[in-house]
Amino acid sequence: MKKILIPKEFKSSCDLLPKIPMRMRITSILLAGFLFQAHAETLYSQSARVSLEMRNATVEEVLNEIEAKSDYYFLYNSKLINVDRKVSVSVNENSVESVLHRLFDGTDIDYKVNDKQIVLSLKTLKMNLPGIDQQKKNITGTVVDATGLPIIGANVMIKGTTNGTVTDVEGRFSLETSDDAILEVSYIGYTSYEALVGNKSSFTITLKEDLKTLDEVVVVAYGTQNKRSVTGSMETVKLDDLSELPVGQFSQKMQGQVTGVQISQGSGRPGQGVNVRIRGAASISTTSTPLYVVDGFPIVGDINNINPNEIESMTVLKDAAATSLYGSRAAFGVILITTKRAKAGETKVSANAYMGIQQVPKHGRPELMNGTEWAQFRKEHYEDMGIEVPDAFKNPSQYGEGYDWYDAMLRTAMIGDYSVSVNASKGDFTSSIVLGYFRQEGVVNNSAYNRFTARANNEYKFNDKFKIAFNIAPSFSFDDAPPADGFFGSGGGLLDNARLTPPILSWKEADGSLPVTVTTPGVTSFETPNWIRSAKDITNRSQWNRLLTNGYLEYEPISDLKLKTSISVDLGNSNTHYFQPSTAGRAFAAAPSKINAYLSDKTFRYWSWLSENTVSYAKQLGEHSFDILGGYTVQQYRSDYSEISGSSFPDDRIQTINMALVKNNPSMDIQEWSMISYLARLNYDYKGRYLLNASIRRDGSSRFGKNTKWGNFPSVSLGWIASEEEFMQKIEPISFLKVRGSYGLVGNNNIGNYTHYNVVSSANTVFGETSSSGTAVTQLGNDNLGWETTKQLDLGVDFGFLNNRINFTYDYYNKRTTELLYNLPIPQESGFSSFTGNVGELKFWGHEFSLDTKNLVGEFKWNTNFNIAFSDNKVLSLSGNSDQIVAYAERVSTITKVGGRIGQFYGPIQLGVYVDQHDFDNSPKMVDSQVGTIKFKDINGDGQITWSDVDGDKTEIGNPFPKFVFGFTNNFSYKNFDLSIVTSGTYGNKVWANEEGIANLDGVFNVLKEIKDRWRSPENPGAGKYGKTTGSTEPDRLNHSRSVYNGSHLTINNVTLGYNIPCAGIKGISNLRVYGSIQNLYTFTKYPYGNPEAGVDQNGNAPSALLQGIDFSTYPVPRTFTLGISLTID
Repeated sequence: MKKILIPKEFKSSCDLLPKIPMRMRITSILLAGFLFQAHAETLYSQSARVSLEMRNATVEEVLNEIEAKSDYYFLYNSKLINVDRKVSVSVNENSVESVLHRLFDGTDIDYKVNDKQIVLSLKTLKMNLPGIDQQKKNITGTVVDATGLPIIGANVMIKGTTNGTVTDVEGRFSLETSDDAILEVSYIGYTSYEALVGNKSSFTITLKEDLKTLDEVVVVAYGTQNKRSVTGSMETVKLDDLSELPVGQFSQKMQGQVTGVQISQGSGRPGQGVNVRIRGAASISTTSTPLYVVDGFPIVGDINNINPNEIESMTVLKDAAATSLYGSRAAFGVILITTKRAKAGETKVSANAYMGIQQVPKHGRPELMNGTEWAQFRKEHYEDMGIEVPDAFKNPSQYGEGYDWYDAMLRTAMIGDYSVSVNASKGDFTSSIVLGYFRQEGVVNNSAYNRFTARANNEYKFNDKFKIAFNIAPSFSFDDAPPADGFFGSGGGLLDNARLTPPILSWKEADGSLPVTVTTPGVTSFETPNWIRSAKDITNRSQWNRLLTNGYLEYEPISDLKLKTSISVDLGNSNTHYFQPSTAGRAFAAAPSKINAYLSDKTFRYWSWLSENTVSYAKQLGEHSFDILGGYTVQQYRSDYSEISGSSFPDDRIQTINMALVKNNPSMDIQEWSMISYLARLNYDYKGRYLLNASIRRDGSSRFGKNTKWGNFPSVSLGWIASEEEFMQKIEPISFLKVRGSYGLVGNNNIGNYTHYNVVSSANTVFGETSSSGTAVTQLGNDNLGWETTKQLDLGVDFGFLNNRINFTYDYYNKRTTELLYNLPIPQESGFSSFTGNVGELKFWGHEFSLDTKNLVGEFKWNTNFNIAFSDNKVLSLSGNSDQIVAYAERVSTITKVGGRIGQFYGPIQLGVYVDQHDFDNSPKMVDSQVGTIKFKDINGDGQITWSDVDGDKTEIGNPFPKFVFGFTNNFSYKNFDLSIVTSGTYGNKVWANEEGIANLDGVFNVLKEIKDRWRSPENPGAGKYGKTTGSTEPDRLNHSRSVYNGSHLTINNVTLGYNIPCAGIKGISNLRVYGSIQNLYTFTKYPYGNPEAGVDQNGNAPSALLQGIDFSTYPVPRTFTLGISLTID
């Protein structure tokens, strides 16, 4: 194989040569012309000796062996130097120069030795044509690209001769020729240039990029493909470009980068809290989480233990044409993760490390009353009730600012990430090893996340026909997480409980000790637990161990036919130890005692294996090109879960279940599923411009009924590269134009593993006065339970303008999800309330736009990416028994109704308060309404306010799904400095602040500052948002429109400033860089509680599509400041 070798010192990203982006991406002829003039340095060549025994080998193979056995490396132009010639060499401890003499003696190849560089060139031949007296002259010139930057190493030849040279570091050349000669200039990745020399002696030559030769290879389902020939909707993110973002989860690095992908950080809890949604929520029964495929292995369960530094790229597959080969698991899109691998001939060591701090911004924290304000609030409450004010509240100013319990739960936390990678190759063996350690302290006291990872990707090529690969990736993570997430009184909610603690109380004694409880003056019903101490004393520690490993064998029996078999295994186990000592209180509880101590130990183990066998054949026949793939896969999964728990411990220091005086019944659960699949794909193109892709997958799953176990998922897509047509060549501004369309089916099998079975459980039956144990059917099966299917149409166009300085992409999609998986209500006479079946139909549609521009080129560069995606949905049908679904979470309810959208917030509309008796008498009211309480809209017009889901006064009061999501990224560079700014946001979505349900209780809780402007009397009615604190406050506790806020926002996700330190002359170092970064710099939003992306349930988990956009007082997202350094040695 012909190749071009590059001196190592010119591969550096930090040398002092002008930066030329395209040529930094192409292995090309650097400095060959300059080195042609160098004189041989013989000192090393005289001492270096090699032994070779090679028979019928190519010159290239001999050169590779010399490089492997010495410190020499060769430089040559593969267009000029023939290294395919077969030779035989047998030498023992001969000098390298003598070997070269034997190789090239009598040929047209010359060699020059410059220390450890050996430059191969053609011997200069004079062309004397008979009968013609050629007048020679010297010409000079400069070769540049479309931006005016010099091209280094371009070939400058006199056509039809061997007379030529290459451009130097400034793109210049000098050549002796004649007037009638034709000058030919070429460079890899550019179209060739020809011109008659004539009477000119100086040339400025501009080469244009050859889009065909520069075509990017991207990862697709079960293989790779040239990007220009892709007919589906997909986008690729290179992780190296985002390596400096101080985040622990790789999905966070995609925020704002991919069109139509909404990445929400619903919680700031270390190691968790990121939700990914591609093209909206395509189901009502699940979380719409995409399928993740790591190096070809579909991952089951948590993916947060993957080190982002191991990842080379992530490809997001969006439409059916791109995803259908993953069949029944592709309804919510697919994300292909490709990990890093070494390249042949590559040896390098890279390291990257950053450290920083995290803080919760003051902006967005709940604005609570301080000590004086709250004491005044309590004083006014007693006055309004006509009750004598307790001594503790007669002088509110004595408390000053008081105590900020919410702030006391938070801290400035450290974050650090350390990664080392080694890429090495030896002959036909390549290996990449990545080691990483990530630690993130939580901004909530005593929370932290630690992750240790390793990955080794190895490949060995036995010969041109057979190769083998083996990859292994162990990881270990530890999570300390006091139950901070969640709503007040929900079993966790330490943050929310602390927020509500009266600010006149202190969490510590004068000596600095933490009391077990604190007591609010005037309250005798219960004491308040010291939540600061609870966060310190509660143990909630999880440990995860995981091993991902896969390998494959590939055999090419004949040219272009490849047989491949692979096996992948995923093993994992976790243990969660939770202990709540007697000193940790609970909401609404009496003073803690020894009997309150509680322990729980949970163990989870799983294994999953996948076997895939494929055959592929690719062939070029004239102007026809096709690629055929066929395959068979089998995957199986099993998990075991067990839990033991107990309470009433004699001593908090002994945290073992055997010491519990009360032992609860242990529980255990086993889950299993399996899948068999067949798949096929055809890629075809004609003349490189007419494209066809057709694929199908047939899945058989154990999760479905015996009558519907198999499902077929076909797709077809077409593409036309119009810019290749002759009539388009005249439109110079358009450098690329592709029109594409696709239609296909994908599925969703994300339901329980035994949903279609009749489930038998233990049960007790009473006969007279005797209870007898036995069994009973507790779940009704469904043999006809089948696949949830999504049909998707996608129409797209890709534009490139001005030699691809401007790139624009547009997609329109229309999805219909049918046979929805959902629990259907059935008559009680059956003995069951519901069973799982297929019912209903949803419609999703949207428009996606993406614009990439190179705004400025040259020494100062400015590149921009802007993407925006509009989406909407509609419920077309539901169960025949009902046209709506009402879902609940705490005090929040949502409605999914035929003709409407999924998961709309559902509740009454607040109109204000009953200002006076006249207003009260002439307005609809609840049973316990009073003058000064909240007034609601009479939706059904019956003259009274009721909260029934069917015929009451509830209505849709907000849409949690945005009208559009967007991302905007700007990259700047000047000399060795660079700056990147990443922003993202949403528009049109609403957020339900569930914590406002207790915003105006007349009890012992702190409240918002704005409640000072509440109703107190007809003469002092306040702003109309909050009612009085006397009498019934039940309307304030219920969910209604007052708690629904505008969640539209623009977040500056990341700002990174870096400097590439010039390292020319530092032996072995090709890159040395320092950088500083700010993550989550600022969020512009009208939402008053900090995080408009809040969207986790009470336990910090991603909710279903029916319960989106609810803020359960979640763990705050911190602002992170980091400093880092990266280094590459090769």
